[in-house]
Amino acid sequence: MKVNGVRYADDFVITGASQEVLENAVRPWVEAFLAQRGLQLSEEKTRIAHIEDGFDFLGWNFRKYSGKLLIKPSKKNVKAFFYCTVEETISGNKTVKQKNLIQTLNPMLRGWVQYHSPVVAKQAYSRMEYLVFRRLWRWSKRRHPQKSADWVRRKYFHSADDRKWVFAVHTYSR
Repeated sequence: MKVNGVRYADDFVITGASQEVLENAVRPWVEAFLAQRGLQLSEEKTRIAHIEDGFDFLGWNFRKYSGKLLIKPSKKNVKAFFYCTVEETISGNKTVKQKNLIQTLNPMLRGWVQYHSPVVAKQAYSRMEYLVFRRLWRWSKRRHPQKSADWVRRKYFHSADDRKWVFAVHTYSR
């Protein structure tokens, strides 16, 4: 019987050779182990899934595609980070200076990107970049409702190297 487990804090994943082994041998053992400690498995969070259907663990989705295991940021993690963190920060700082908004957002975005850097995250990064850009564009347009879109673009978005539309502040050194 080939069974492996990974635990992080109060989350764990147990893998096995077959669904029957997990349901008939491993699950009862885990339930008994937890019961001795006054704990129980959460029915909402506990599921037995085939690796080709995938599962989420620690903000990542583990799934085999055509026999190849790919680990990606989970959709739930991407939504939670963007809607509960980034969007809330931008909408909660409608009147701050652009420099202060950048100083607030940069550590959050950098931390999220670094957390997901060991996995296949290009698609999630592209989606996040698009969503953040849209929110920053709305933030910029809201501040100057009487100005043209081109004026707003020149004020808040600049070019950096080969990248255009970079939300940045000009810093002048003497």
